[in-house]
Amino acid sequence: MWQEFLPNAWESILSRIRSFEYSQKNAVLVPAAALGVGGVLIYWLKFRHKIQTIEMGDGWWGAGERPLKGKEDESIRPFKIETSDKEIEDLHHRLDQARYAPPLEGAAFHYGFNSRYLRKVVTYWRNEFDWHEKVKVLNKYPHFHTTIEGIDIHFIHVKPSYVPHGRAVQPLLMVHGWPGSFYEFYKIIPLLTEPAKHGLNESDVVFEVICPSIPGYGFSEAPHQKGFDSTAAARIFHKLMNRLGFKKYYLQGGDWGSDITTRMAKMLPQSVKGLHVNMVFIRKQGLGTMISVMLGAYVPWLVGLTREDARRIYPFMQKNVYELLRESGYLHIQATKPDTAGCGLNDSPVGLAAYLLEKFSTWTDKSFLNKDDGGLESKYSLDELLTNVMIYWVTSSIVSSMRFYKENFAQDHNLAADARVGVYVPTGIAAFPQELVHTPRVWAKKMFKNIITYTYMPRGGHFAAFEEPKLLAQDILHFVRKVEHL
Repeated sequence: MWQEFLPNAWESILSRIRSFEYSQKNAVLVPAAALGVGGVLIYWLKFRHKIQTIEMGDGWWGAGERPLKGKEDESIRPFKIETSDKEIEDLHHRLDQARYAPPLEGAAFHYGFNSRYLRKVVTYWRNEFDWHEKVKVLNKYPHFHTTIEGIDIHFIHVKPSYVPHGRAVQPLLMVHGWPGSFYEFYKIIPLLTEPAKHGLNESDVVFEVICPSIPGYGFSEAPHQKGFDSTAAARIFHKLMNRLGFKKYYLQGGDWGSDITTRMAKMLPQSVKGLHVNMVFIRKQGLGTMISVMLGAYVPWLVGLTREDARRIYPFMQKNVYELLRESGYLHIQATKPDTAGCGLNDSPVGLAAYLLEKFSTWTDKSFLNKDDGGLESKYSLDELLTNVMIYWVTSSIVSSMRFYKENFAQDHNLAADARVGVYVPTGIAAFPQELVHTPRVWAKKMFKNIITYTYMPRGGHFAAFEEPKLLAQDILHFVRKVEHL
């Protein structure tokens, strides 16, 4: 009988031992699992709002291979724009040899720059425009060069002449676009560095202004390697501000300047006190935007659109498809084979002027298409317009400026990592009524997560600082004042 009992007893003992081991494992594993889950939960709660950034990376845009040894020259070198009689004589000779195609009757600016008015511009350029004097105007602000990633970067740096005791001066980087230049900011700079002197009420905010030339534009050296896009420009301008001794600063831009400064805010948000733009790039449009467009025409309030948004957006196909297609033919050329057209423009000052100045017509006011003179002199003087053209001409930078489009459109931006990264720094948006496209605040919020000010500007178009410097200055001051009091 004990022979039968022994196996049963032994099985019972083994069963109890296994049960004990299992309970002992549970005693260890359950708390460990709970601790692990709790840790993950704490980590998620702590870092769920962590701001995503785009990688800063590094680059080399100089000629040849990057040197393996030796540190880059980080000196800030004073620079002065110069000209010569030989340079002007060559220009005059080319202007004298210009050929013109007669315009169609009643064409105004619907076919591009009207050649009849172009003759007037060229006659003024040849006989009255004084480049020597304009060089003196350009040199009234301090210019500098510094070498970053193998190329010389040009910038102007303007400090206020007087700062009341105890008042902090805010560094502000302003970035131009195409077909503009650093010269676009010459009228707005004194309004920002000496606001009280120019009757701007919010004089408790004072800036020192840094305006660089995008590499490949004007007096900044052109990249010698392929691939120089807005992200590379953003990195270089961060390095520039750091080299000038700034740890935190404000940013402002329109056109490419808006894209570059937006990427700067995504790249190093800890260095950006605030971002102000007068053009908004929203590349990724989803189903929500489509629904917003369809419903907004009938019940704008239901999808977050204001009456002013509706007035600027609709009729949608006309304002956002047909007009945009009409004004973006240049973009397709420059985003695909810029050198082909660029070579001709680089050789002909008349062709260059027609190509650039046509944008200052229709991008300033769409109705200027109907004017024989493109409405150019209703907003700008010929001296101002031709000074900007001359910056492209004397530096032979039209081709490299056009290449910037190809580099930026070389990939699908919807698939790029930075397209999914939002902007979390305080943001101000100045929405000018004649801008190429209007972006309502409700759409802008998809990219810009911390909009402090959004202003429907009463007038003005694409070249805000050049056309409406006081309006833009007031909005920048208003925005920065709000940020400083957050």
